[in-house]
Amino acid sequence: MKFSMKSRYGLRALIDLSIHSKREHVALNSIAERNAISPQYLEQVFASLRKAGIVKSIKGPQGGYLLAVEAKEITVASIIEALEGAYWLAEETVPGECRFRGGAAAIQKLLIDRVNEELEQILTNLTLADLEREALEYSDFAENMYYI
Repeated sequence: MKFSMKSRYGLRALIDLSIHSKREHVALNSIAERNAISPQYLEQVFASLRKAGIVKSIKGPQGGYLLAVEAKEITVASIIEALEGAYWLAEETVPGECRFRGGAAAIQKLLIDRVNEELEQILTNLTLADLEREALEYSDFAENMYYI
């Protein structure tokens, strides 16, 4: 499985929004600038997130975005689904003329099903709050580095 740039940018932007929207809404241009993402592309990403109920927008010249619910209630699975649709590996298919279907069944059961189960477990148990916490820990670590 490979996460697209849309998902990567969406996750980065949501971490940024979660950090910076504690007291007020955040302008999309600010998020785009801090994360080196095209504002036009980020608008498309946030349209999908808004449609999924993950973020809400405030209109007007002083408008911006807020999380629609608390970060601890937003799973990475829901973010990826909002941006990509289904994230599971596709089922193993077998051509009609194939006489030995056992190989496909083995691949489906021992590989694809197991990967999908683990992926589901990880993405549904990981929240935006977890990502925010990790990002802040990394930022604090990087800021406190002393170079000789």
